[in-house]
Amino acid sequence: MRSGAEEPVPLHEEFIYCCGAATHVLKCGPWKDLSKDESKNLPRLLFMIIPGNPGLAGYYRTFIQALYCGLNQQYPVWVVSHAGHCKPPSGMEMIEDTDIKELEDVFGLSGQVEHKLNFLKKNVSKDIKLVLIAHSIGCYITLEMMKRASELQVLRSVLLFPTIERMAQSPQGKLMTPLLCKLRYALYMPVYLLSFLPEGVKASLVRFALRGMKTCDESSITTSINLFSVDCIANILYMASQEMMKVVERDSTTIKQNLKKLIFYYGTGDSWCPQHYYDEIKMDFPDGDIRLCEKGLRHAFVLDASKEMAAMITDWLQDDLTKL
Repeated sequence: MRSGAEEPVPLHEEFIYCCGAATHVLKCGPWKDLSKDESKNLPRLLFMIIPGNPGLAGYYRTFIQALYCGLNQQYPVWVVSHAGHCKPPSGMEMIEDTDIKELEDVFGLSGQVEHKLNFLKKNVSKDIKLVLIAHSIGCYITLEMMKRASELQVLRSVLLFPTIERMAQSPQGKLMTPLLCKLRYALYMPVYLLSFLPEGVKASLVRFALRGMKTCDESSITTSINLFSVDCIANILYMASQEMMKVVERDSTTIKQNLKKLIFYYGTGDSWCPQHYYDEIKMDFPDGDIRLCEKGLRHAFVLDASKEMAAMITDWLQDDLTKL
């Protein structure tokens, strides 16, 4: 299997309403519609990425291209943004103008779980198997999806840098919880003022903020400009505040029920899920596929290590794919 995206690959971009909220979808591969049961050309497997927070699909652009190429372009690879985290294109509102209220609190943590389940229900045939690749809080969302919709045909769930327990007690959580839960409204005014800056100036500010990295994915620069939108920031911070309050105990019951389908990948210097979280889950589930990063990758791997991560995942899944 190839591990990188050496040449341009088919990439389809959509802005849709899902559960009444603006949603950005990136689809890698020629398959744009997987909902028609009568189609004879449907693939057997969909790789779906569940992002972290900020849940912007654009951060995963290079990752899904590399993953698609590493899979020999045999399967579609999609990433679905979190509800309301993307800045909608001109003419599209953040919330659909309709009298029908599809989901209560769609921008909250539980609402984001239902948002992904609703997307699958409406856009993917139930006969297609799934490989769910989740990042950070996306891992919590994925476990909740498997818990709430046991009928999903999940072949594997790959949980990268999983924030699935004690988020507020983590080193980064202790720092961020007061800000997210008590002071987040204070951030809206500076973001509002910055939103009036020209796009080029915004991009320069992002480059300055990421200046410490040796290499930074160019798509991360353009995607980060979404963070100058007050609506996006409000939804991102609101979801993050709920993470601090709701992601407390690890859902060991769901993990035990799905252990053979799960791959966990923890970082060695991850301040959102420190290494002793890895040590404890490894002790509780000695038969689980629970790995510790040996490459020094950062929690936000999409900023500079998308291709490296994609190569590792294709290697991990080779046995599963050969059995299809």
